Amino acid sequence: MSVRNQSSERPAESVHRAGFACFVGRPNAGKSTLTNALVGKKVAITSNRPQTTRHTVRGIVHRPEAQLILVDTPGLHKPRTLLGERLNDVVRATWAEVDVIGFCLPANEKLGPGDRFIAKELAGIKRTPKVAVVTKTDLVDSKTLAEQLIAIDQLGKELGFEWAEIVPVSAVGDQQVELLADLLVPMLPQSPPLYPEGDLTDEPEQVMVAELIREAALEGVRDELPHSIAVVVEEMLPREDRPAEKPLLDIHANIYIERPSQKGIIIGPKGKRLKDVGIKSRKQIEALLGTPVFLDLHVKVAKDWQRDPKQLRKLGF
Repeated sequence: MSVRNQSSERPAESVHRAGFACFVGRPNAGKSTLTNALVGKKVAITSNRPQTTRHTVRGIVHRPEAQLILVDTPGLHKPRTLLGERLNDVVRATWAEVDVIGFCLPANEKLGPGDRFIAKELAGIKRTPKVAVVTKTDLVDSKTLAEQLIAIDQLGKELGFEWAEIVPVSAVGDQQVELLADLLVPMLPQSPPLYPEGDLTDEPEQVMVAELIREAALEGVRDELPHSIAVVVEEMLPREDRPAEKPLLDIHANIYIERPSQKGIIIGPKGKRLKDVGIKSRKQIEALLGTPVFLDLHVKVAKDWQRDPKQLRKLGF
């Protein structure tokens, strides 16, 4: 079993490599946090609630000798709705197209049926190297970590495949994140850079803005409405009558929920919660776009949108 720690030798190469790596794992296994840590900037929304990622966010890690493009997929899970089935299809389609797969397994949770379900699917993908990324190592002691590493090694053997690497990391504590990038790079094909220097993601700005609003909207209501919130940015336009040195971007966005009874939860007493969502997301959006923003938010009901193909299309799934 090859478990990598910081002292391991680093590969020395003069060729340039570029390619795609994707992180898979159960919902809430730390995939988005890891993507953000590797890119060094927030490109994927994170929350302590499963199923926050719905779009394939690509984070781009630039290095002198390589460009590593990270594809962040939704957590693979047993679907209960049409939305769930579509998210799983996205995951499988992504696996078929990447150069290396990182399977995120939290150090602080014993391997469960969900992990086996994913590992079995991975076993069927023969050619792509698979790296076990043991996340959240800052939450456990060394004995628990050692037991988890052995269990993960065993899991591969049981299913008839060998992990290319097993790497313990802590994205929050910034431990071994660089080492993980060092190990993924040699698995990429030789290629010139695929994206311009300085690009951190290929997500359209509108999608990223919608995700930031959704993250803020989820903040206080995760237990009540974990999956019922979708956000659509209707328009983003520079305000016309502003002098060049004082620009203002007008953003109009709708927060959709599934039932009228959920409207009050999002808006909050006297509109306080919606106001907080606006303040919080506006700060993040201004940091992302580098310009002052006027944010206009409305809450709308799209009845049972997770189960309705027409509504799913309208909301971008």
